[in-house]
Amino acid sequence: MFTGIVEERGEVVAVEQLADAARVTIAGPLVTSDAKRGDSIAVNGVCLTVVEHSGGSFTADVMHETLVRSSLDGVTAGHAVNLERAAAVGQRFGGHIVQGHVDGTGELVSRSPSPHWDLVRFSLPAHLARYVVEKGSITVDGVSLTVVEVGPDWFTVSLIPETLRATTLGLREPGDRVNLEVDVIAKYVEKLAGPHLAAEEGDHR
Repeated sequence: MFTGIVEERGEVVAVEQLADAARVTIAGPLVTSDAKRGDSIAVNGVCLTVVEHSGGSFTADVMHETLVRSSLDGVTAGHAVNLERAAAVGQRFGGHIVQGHVDGTGELVSRSPSPHWDLVRFSLPAHLARYVVEKGSITVDGVSLTVVEVGPDWFTVSLIPETLRATTLGLREPGDRVNLEVDVIAKYVEKLAGPHLAAEEGDHR
C-alpha cells in the first residue's frame, strides 16, 4: 500500500522488451537506499516488485496486464518517473489509500499556470467517472491529488509549486498520458451497496 506522496523523481535507465512483458531498470537513490529483493516500489503509480538493485537503481518486471492498463508501455531510457516506497506501519499518512493498481489512463488536456499553482485538466475514462467526486481524492501518476471539479469525462486538479517541483506533473504537457487510480473505498462501497439498492428498487416496483 502507498499514500501517493512521491519520495523522489527517478529516471528510467533501461527497458528490455520481452515476449509478453518488459523488464525496466530505474535510477532512484532514495527509494533504493534500504531496498531489498521483493520490496514494492510505485513507479508512476504502478506497484512494481524489486527483483534486483545496485548502485542506486533497481530492476522490476512489468507484466502484460500492467503494460495494457498503464502508460508504462511507453517509457524508454531517459524518462522521468515518480517513485514511492510502500508505506511503513506507524508513519504519517499524508495522502490517501493508494494500492498501486492503475484503473486506466487519462490524458493531460490543458494547464493554466498562475503565480501560486497550476490548474490542470485531465481526461477521464467514462467507466471511472462515477468514482471521482469534487474534493475527493484521485491518484495521477502516483501523486495523491484533490479533485477541484469533475465532469462526465474530465476532472481538474490544482498543483502547488512543491508538487510541480518534486514530481513529473511539472513536466507534463497537453497530450501526455497519465496513470489514474480512483479511490478504492468508492469501489468497495459500490459493490457492497449494489445488491441492497437493487433489492430496494425491486420492492418499489
